[in-house]
Amino acid sequence: MGGNIQDYKSVGFILKPNAPEIKDTFLNIKRRFEEFGISVVLDEASANMVGLEGVDFNTMCKSSDFLVSLGGDGTLLSLVRRSYKFGKPVCGINAGNLGFLADVRIEEVDNFLRQLRAGECRIDDRMMISGILISKGEETYFYAFNDVVVTRDTVSKMATIEAYVEDEMFNSYRGDGLIISTPTGSTAYNLAADGPVMYPLTKAFILNPICPHSLTQRALVMPADFTIKIKTPDRKLLVVIDGQDSYCLEKDDDLIIRGSKKNAKLLHRKERNYFRVLKEKLSWGED
Repeated sequence: MGGNIQDYKSVGFILKPNAPEIKDTFLNIKRRFEEFGISVVLDEASANMVGLEGVDFNTMCKSSDFLVSLGGDGTLLSLVRRSYKFGKPVCGINAGNLGFLADVRIEEVDNFLRQLRAGECRIDDRMMISGILISKGEETYFYAFNDVVVTRDTVSKMATIEAYVEDEMFNSYRGDGLIISTPTGSTAYNLAADGPVMYPLTKAFILNPICPHSLTQRALVMPADFTIKIKTPDRKLLVVIDGQDSYCLEKDDDLIIRGSKKNAKLLHRKERNYFRVLKEKLSWGED
């Protein structure tokens, strides 16, 4: 990979799933990238959706200087997690409304490419969650960019969640569940559950109970270098990763949550201002 942003020569694209109508938009954006001397490779699954040629996802990541999602924040979330092991910068082109993550609008692509070529972009390091689910002696590893949500598996029952820090139990949550969020994910489910908004380059966990049975339960922010363990006396709970993948947490299982040693890399324009995004998305300062 080129050492400098302005030297990038290849990009891997994934498209919003189940949206074949995005084909023409992609082809127009592809031409713009190529006009700026950047070759475009399309992920095989996306290519099949729109009737084009593509390559295996891992091959795409290995051969590209950076990666782009064309869709919304969910498409970018999936790309960040799937490509995380390759350490490539990821950028989101938003095919809908301005997102918290996918912040380049389609009409801004030319300007973004000019800035990229001029070295007027930056790479932000974002904290990732590294998780292990230990069940019946087997270990399942996963990464999360936004959050890990532990919740009840049926609407009719309450979840009981025991939380440990450094192997010492500090709380038992009873209610609809528990959100363990990164600062990036603070504006996702955590925000909807009245949790705090955190600056995305911070390194910390937010533990936010969902509809807790006790009114004394509140969101808790703790440093990312702590190890969090989650257990339950219940028969079965669900563990949901970034709202996209899910696992079962059963009695006697251990869910281990740590801050990942390696950060995700998001590619942004230098003038991209997080507080301006918050103001626009959350209508701050408006009557």
